[in-house]
Amino acid sequence: METKRKRVHCVVLAYPHQGHINPMLQFSKRLQHDGVRVTFVTSHFYCKTIPNIPSSITLEGISDGFDDAGIAEADTIKTYLDRFWKFGPQTLSELLERLTSCGNLIHCVVYDSFLPWTLDIAKNHALTCAVFLTQPLFVNCVYHHVQKGNLKLPLPNHNAIISLPGLPLLQPFDLPSFIYSYGSYSASFELVVNQFSNIEKADWVLCNTFYELEKEVTEWMMKIWPKLKTIGPTIPSMFLDKRAKDDDEYGLSLFKSEECVKWMDEKPKGSIVYVSFGSFSTLSEEQMEEVAFGLQESGYHFLWVVRATEMGKIPKGFERVNSEKGLVVTWCSQLKVLEHEGVGCFVTHCGWNSTLEALSLGVPMIGMPQWTDQTTNAKVIEDVWEIGVRVSVDDKGVFRREGLKHALKEIMETERGIEIKRKAIQWKNLAAKSVDEGGSSDMNIREFMDSLVHS
Repeated sequence: METKRKRVHCVVLAYPHQGHINPMLQFSKRLQHDGVRVTFVTSHFYCKTIPNIPSSITLEGISDGFDDAGIAEADTIKTYLDRFWKFGPQTLSELLERLTSCGNLIHCVVYDSFLPWTLDIAKNHALTCAVFLTQPLFVNCVYHHVQKGNLKLPLPNHNAIISLPGLPLLQPFDLPSFIYSYGSYSASFELVVNQFSNIEKADWVLCNTFYELEKEVTEWMMKIWPKLKTIGPTIPSMFLDKRAKDDDEYGLSLFKSEECVKWMDEKPKGSIVYVSFGSFSTLSEEQMEEVAFGLQESGYHFLWVVRATEMGKIPKGFERVNSEKGLVVTWCSQLKVLEHEGVGCFVTHCGWNSTLEALSLGVPMIGMPQWTDQTTNAKVIEDVWEIGVRVSVDDKGVFRREGLKHALKEIMETERGIEIKRKAIQWKNLAAKSVDEGGSSDMNIREFMDSLVHS
């Protein structure tokens, strides 16, 4: 079977965003490691920013209509998506035509669910299609219910108890922000809901999660999508199953990492609070001040990632660089930081990639979600998987320093914190087992690959 896989060729198309490209590139590496040939596709702009793609994976670009600087050229998200939806399908169709006309037979197109028009283009070329969900099934299930009209919007009130098939009881602020703040980001709302407009026509539905993590919702969604397969966590192999010795980093980072491991090496085991709000979220000056002084007043060692564009928001009177207690950097290798024995907890925006990384490395989380799926991820981190706590916001929507300090103390010093750390290690072991040989995700990926041999 492995010999036959070497004749299989997959085209993998990722939405042009670091949080989408990296998990789909990791999945591509897994396919390639098991013998499948991969052509990885994203926007022309992002093709210029991926320095670490394996030589065995071919890189191709399509146009999003903003080839020089990507979404930064557009004045709004709507402008970007409208233009992408015009140029993307046309240039993808031309790419598929060019590949096949050169005798490069394509067995399957694996496409990001944010790009549902890919399915129609691929089917016009008589190709097998696999849609790839980059967000957790818990979140996808909520959006599915919205798309089907099972969850009526706007919500009747902010105190409602929401009961949806496949999910536990939820409150409005447990839902993605596009739902509880309905109308606030209309273009983004349409993007996340429309990904399910034609998903039933896909031959496979792949999701970046693992069965044991979302067992109940996976079982329910499989009734809707019989070809649903969990294939995650899609993080570099050397931080999970360690089967691919050369896979120790993602292919894309928009920012240059600073050295911080030496500083961490000098701190006691489990004593460092790692803080990062990801590659995209921006905090208000008021929120930055609360985080800064919450960390400073907590008394714990902290490593805080503040992107260069956000540095100007750090308040006066805050000891910023190379102090004994704290270190502020513009970027770092998050996986290497989370793997370090000095880290005691992770203050996070609860983006799905960050959540999977912390879970896969056994690090307790303190959730300070900003928008989109992060609020829902924070809910399951605390109440379903029990591997963290969520800081509450005040009436202005700001996380206050007192709440942060209380959460830090709870994780770092209390009996509940000890139990959370124990649960985090359990999930770490299950995550590694799922992608290791014979694990749930490993078997699902093998089933997917082997089906293409016979297509």
